Amino acid sequence: MKAKRKKLGDTLRLHVKNQMSLYLFITVLFMMGVVFGAVVVNTLSPVQKEGLLEYLGYFFRGLDQNTIAEPEIAFQHSMGDHLKNLGLMWMLGLSIIGIPLILILIFLKGLVIGFTVGFLVSQLSWRGLWFAFLSVVPQNLLVVPAMIIMAVSGIHFSLLLVRNRLISRRGTIYPEFLAYSGLVMAMAVVLVFASLFEAYLSPALMRMAVPPVGLVN
Repeated sequence: MKAKRKKLGDTLRLHVKNQMSLYLFITVLFMMGVVFGAVVVNTLSPVQKEGLLEYLGYFFRGLDQNTIAEPEIAFQHSMGDHLKNLGLMWMLGLSIIGIPLILILIFLKGLVIGFTVGFLVSQLSWRGLWFAFLSVVPQNLLVVPAMIIMAVSGIHFSLLLVRNRLISRRGTIYPEFLAYSGLVMAMAVVLVFASLFEAYLSPALMRMAVPPVGLVN
């Protein structure tokens, strides 16, 4: 088991080293999405902000009264969403025209996180920042790196398809396909842990930081 973990770790380190420029580009794109999402908060109309605050108030009351979804159901929903995104990125990586869509998915992920954190901070100040830190950051420490790894791998495989099928028209891509698919499976395991955290531990962390319901009424 230790040998397998060491081999996987060495493979990931080699992968990151070989694709460092692509990792930097994807990470910058993700951060641009975060910044853009935070900026979008300032463009919301008062009516839109009021509607979002009403939803937040409902969610906070559910947390306070422990009436949110059961952990098993939350895990199923979270895992389903993560696997759908993972499967989509895998399929896009198998397509020569999938690169722009992969980039869009990464940007949108950053936008959603930036918007969520930006809205909580703009409306609830430091309480919102603390709540965002406990509710948004922990599981995304697993989800975001997994998505970035998948994005880089998908783009790399798409470029390989371009070189081997459209330019040189020679060489085998089967070993690369197996490596790409194996990385997808590894990231699926990471996302399982992220979903478990989101379903079973995140609610407890959020209850520690939930703002007084009166702040969002």
